[in-house]
Amino acid sequence: MHLTTTRELHFDADRGTVWGAMSRVPDFPSWWPWLRRFDGTDLVTGSVWSCVIQPPLPYVLRVTVTLDEVVAPALVVATVAGEVSGTARLVLDDDGDRCRAVLTSTLTPTHGIPRLVARLAPAVARFGHDWVLEIGARQFADRAL
Repeated sequence: MHLTTTRELHFDADRGTVWGAMSRVPDFPSWWPWLRRFDGTDLVTGSVWSCVIQPPLPYVLRVTVTLDEVVAPALVVATVAGEVSGTARLVLDDDGDRCRAVLTSTLTPTHGIPRLVARLAPAVARFGHDWVLEIGARQFADRAL
């Protein structure tokens, strides 16, 4: 099962402000309580973040995110590896005095419980994925901006 996503978000702040908040990488765990473990310090090309994510499901996801390309204040391209693998791309644009963010990703559960859930109950896997994205965007807007 592949989880392919294209999500457009709008934030009530300009692109520079949104990028500045995104750059406060050590603050991520305080914004996202579902991020159970996080080891990352910088939003720069070559950074590697280790994450344990707790969706509202009876399992956690252990992944590593490698930032393949970071162009401030506009672009992040990453490779995800671990219990889920694939690629993700985030593009920030100005939208008047607001910021438009477009996230595209293709992720595949590779092993463990996440893979089993994706094979036996794909709607449950999609729910967990979408929940993290939706709640994460809302918490970012409320807590970081």
